[in-house]
Amino acid sequence: MKFTCERDKILSAFQTAATVAPSRSPKAILQNVKLVVTEQAATLLATDMEVGIRIEVPGIQVESTGEALLPVTRFGSMLRESTDARLLVEAIPQGTLVRGDRSEFKFQAGNPAEFPQIATFSDEHHHEVTGRLLKELIRRTLFATDTESSRYALGGVLLEFEPDKVIAVGTDGRRLAKMEGPAQRVGDHETRDTTTIVPARSMQLIERAFSDLESPVQIAARTNDILLRNPRTTVYSRLVEGRFPKWRDVFPARRDAVQISLAVGPLYAALRQAAVVSSDESRGIDFSFGDGTLVLTGATAEVGQTRVEFPIVYDGPTLRLSLDHRYVADFLKVLDPEKMIVFDLESPDSAALLTTDDGYGYVVMPLARDR
Repeated sequence: MKFTCERDKILSAFQTAATVAPSRSPKAILQNVKLVVTEQAATLLATDMEVGIRIEVPGIQVESTGEALLPVTRFGSMLRESTDARLLVEAIPQGTLVRGDRSEFKFQAGNPAEFPQIATFSDEHHHEVTGRLLKELIRRTLFATDTESSRYALGGVLLEFEPDKVIAVGTDGRRLAKMEGPAQRVGDHETRDTTTIVPARSMQLIERAFSDLESPVQIAARTNDILLRNPRTTVYSRLVEGRFPKWRDVFPARRDAVQISLAVGPLYAALRQAAVVSSDESRGIDFSFGDGTLVLTGATAEVGQTRVEFPIVYDGPTLRLSLDHRYVADFLKVLDPEKMIVFDLESPDSAALLTTDDGYGYVVMPLARDR
């Protein structure tokens, strides 16, 4: 095996693959990234037996084909510290040789034939989405998951596939984020009665690995695992076992609710000001809508009080509720400051529903207010 490549391109691909390899494992071979070179491509493979990735290194020049194991820590350090623009990578009897214009590195490694197999994407039935939508599905739901919960399978993002769309849902029991968008079904791919919960860690990898926003991503959800592929990358992940809450029951169906449009930027700025006096014990911010103004107030006995207001388009009866400022901030942080949201309110004791015009909905439960 022998090929040359640009250092920055193999570094980017290697760093993504290396996030999958475990730092500690009873199987020492998993602490390597496997390199497979064919006449057409150089592919990096990594797995921890729960998640696996295949990612191609672009722009290579192959002299001979073959395989090698690359130690995650040492090989990654070499790529980061090297100042050579191009590198020659070659398999040698003891491991791997890397040469630059002014440097040379030799790494000892095991037998690449002993590295576990990583699933390839061969499913004819799947859904196809844009890389841009996949990224938004993850960004807008992943933060709401709860990896500590044992009651439900809340440590991942639920994916549901319908004939013309995909839905992603994340919840920790106190708030719920739902994002949906258009998808093209190929074959007979649907989740139907199966539950597809992708672990939070896998979702983090997927968001990083599928960075090309314009390339289509194929997604095949199966009984126990899920596969995703774009032209350069394939990711495999086992699914979270367990029940997921009936999320549709959480979204309020209200006829008498008041809907108020707000700009993300001003609301987020006001919320940060109001939260200056908050603490771990006192995280509630009071939202008061009325007389064309939104007033945000916060108070902590040992710190002090805040009061922030700004104009809104609402002149109806005053509506008040108390929300955990962190939960509202998490929702606002994943949106563009110029984006408009709709605050759907009914009473101080009812959940607040926040929505956008591009398929994003967020439900957050109110805090008990002192009366």
